[in-house]
Amino acid sequence: LELVKHLTGKDFGDSNLFFTVLLHAGTALSTLVVFRSYILDVFKGLFSGEKKAVSFSLAIIISMLPAAFVGLMFNDIIDTFFNGNILLVGFMLLLTAALLLLSQYKKEGNKELNFLNALLVGIAQAIAILPGISRSGATIATSLLLGMSRETAARFSFLMVIPLILGKIAKDALDILDGSAVQNIPFSEASAGFVMAFISGILACTWMIKLVKRSKLAIFAFYCLLVGFIAIGYGF
Repeated sequence: LELVKHLTGKDFGDSNLFFTVLLHAGTALSTLVVFRSYILDVFKGLFSGEKKAVSFSLAIIISMLPAAFVGLMFNDIIDTFFNGNILLVGFMLLLTAALLLLSQYKKEGNKELNFLNALLVGIAQAIAILPGISRSGATIATSLLLGMSRETAARFSFLMVIPLILGKIAKDALDILDGSAVQNIPFSEASAGFVMAFISGILACTWMIKLVKRSKLAIFAFYCLLVGFIAIGYGF
């Protein structure tokens, strides 16, 4: 989005907060659908007091803390990074590529998700707020480098962001209710955006999980390297 915004001279950020909320909602719903059986098992485990379900839920909460802290305390500073700084985007894409390549050739582990690992993956998610760093790429790569299995890494990466997305939706919804958000978007465009976010979210989730299981993260690494070098060259 930063690259397209720079190339076209158009800002796709807060020009219509209502539309942004709909896209977030579509993405969140797609993740819930893909992992519906696992999420249902977790909730069942919570109500029955199952230790594994309680531990996983606490790990999700712990993983949220770094990104929530950074987002709340440094929101104004973060906004300054999203001002068409193509060099920053390029170098962060190279960082993403390096992380993905490191995890690609890391021997798959079988460590269980613990609270310390959840915090470390959460820190990776917080750093991924920077433009050019892939959130899912950073969290999956960090999980693999910490010795988790590929399935656990992919599942945790997608599930840990759901509460943050829902929190973002709630915050933006409040902005809409108090009248500070622009809402002049036709119903047809709004519904089309929601449906496409939902469909593409389902496709991305299922495709990404399969690629992670097959150890194909290098595909994304080479893409990030290519776009990163182009962005840096363009920036200079």
